[in-house]
Amino acid sequence: MATLSSSSSSLWKNGLSLRATQSTSIVRSTALLGYRRTFRRSFVVASSSFDNDNREFVIVGGGNAAGYAARTFVEHGMADGRLCIVSKEAYAPYERPALTKAYLFPLDKKPARLPGFHTCVGSGGERQTPEWYQEKGIETIYNEPVTSIDIEKHTLTTNSGKLLKYGSLIVATGCTASRFPEKIGGNLPGVHYIRDVADADALISSLEKAKKVVIVGGGYIGMEVAAAAVAWKLDTTIVFPENHLLQRLFTPSLAQRYEELYKENGVKFLKGAMIKNLEAGADGSVAAIKLEDGSTIEADTVIIGIGAKPAVGPFESVGLNTTVGGIQVDGQFRTNIPGIFAVGDVAAFPLKLYDRIARVEHVDHARRSAQHCVKALLSAQTHNYDYLPYFYSRVFEYEGSSRKVWWQFFGDNVGEAIEVGNFDPKIATFWIESGKLKGVLLESGSPEEFQLLPELARSQPIVDKDKLENASSVEEALDIARSSLQVKASV
Repeated sequence: MATLSSSSSSLWKNGLSLRATQSTSIVRSTALLGYRRTFRRSFVVASSSFDNDNREFVIVGGGNAAGYAARTFVEHGMADGRLCIVSKEAYAPYERPALTKAYLFPLDKKPARLPGFHTCVGSGGERQTPEWYQEKGIETIYNEPVTSIDIEKHTLTTNSGKLLKYGSLIVATGCTASRFPEKIGGNLPGVHYIRDVADADALISSLEKAKKVVIVGGGYIGMEVAAAAVAWKLDTTIVFPENHLLQRLFTPSLAQRYEELYKENGVKFLKGAMIKNLEAGADGSVAAIKLEDGSTIEADTVIIGIGAKPAVGPFESVGLNTTVGGIQVDGQFRTNIPGIFAVGDVAAFPLKLYDRIARVEHVDHARRSAQHCVKALLSAQTHNYDYLPYFYSRVFEYEGSSRKVWWQFFGDNVGEAIEVGNFDPKIATFWIESGKLKGVLLESGSPEEFQLLPELARSQPIVDKDKLENASSVEEALDIARSSLQVKASV
């Protein structure tokens, strides 16, 4: 993410030097690619030689973007008998952020479970269960990873050999977790990566019998999984090579506040550490992590949270962005191939507000990009996507927790950072560049205060830095920022 963050994660020494990138991240290049394309939709004649009945529109993917795209098709009356979703997962699209939060709570803390978090409940919408898709006439094909595409024939082939026909195609494949190589123990029993329900279920099985948990990576995944491990009352250590938590967004002083909170909950930190390999015990399962300095950390459960890679899979031929990764699209999410679109984590799109190409790994972007794409595909909408980067985290939200954490960030973390507040419970950080407010992070804000943040970040008003620095409270600092909006509006 001091540029918001990078989605490319280098592995640790030995060829494996980790940069703890976050699963929620934004990657950008320095120049905006300006281009326009023509679009045509290919209509398909029915044929019994294909394995899908609904062929006019096909979505590949089973996460947030797929679910919100499906809802938008329904809202436009274009889903029934026309839309097919093909997914490698066994479930209807769901709100993926739950997997590193409430899904990991122990049973006595009321964990989240499906069907409770199918899309689109995360934004206050209807819960789209498998029955919902049936009722709306949407064809769903589960447990079928797409392995190849024939662009000329408009067909997809799945892992089991199914041949699917499409008129218009939306690639919503998201990301895959970055992994440690097998040669250093990356696939040992007891080593976990979290990207889908099956991953989370496997981790829960380990947590039920775990004694010593080590989390590799100090980003979003690391912080959220560590908070969940606290609920299990487990010996928990976070290991990462940076100097502080969430280095791509947090300032050192802000990170220190969160680190102290985690320590109060029993979490230990090993910062600036380089991992050499994971070691197996007598039973073949992971037993320890060996560091480059020769020391070891005992562990019977290890969670690797070192970032993610765009799940381009068989769609490389559609056209990739070699700088930020992912499939290159324009402001309508059209790829270089007419009739093929890409949305969510896998899409490299023009970030209009900051005049650069970006790839954003976040649920908010997944939802908004899917909706924008489908509206552009089905209607006369011609305006380009204008996204405001947004990140948040909510942890320690289980029953019995002494302190719940909920922060939100909007904008760009560039320039000088000004911190206001004492973290009891509120704290705010304002980023100012050339006198303009570029980004703002707020912990434990009220609904009204959180609503102010995107307005500030998008407007980028001129702010009196001296007044902010001398603010006696977060409330006073936000009032100063709010008044700068009124001044800008009157000019």
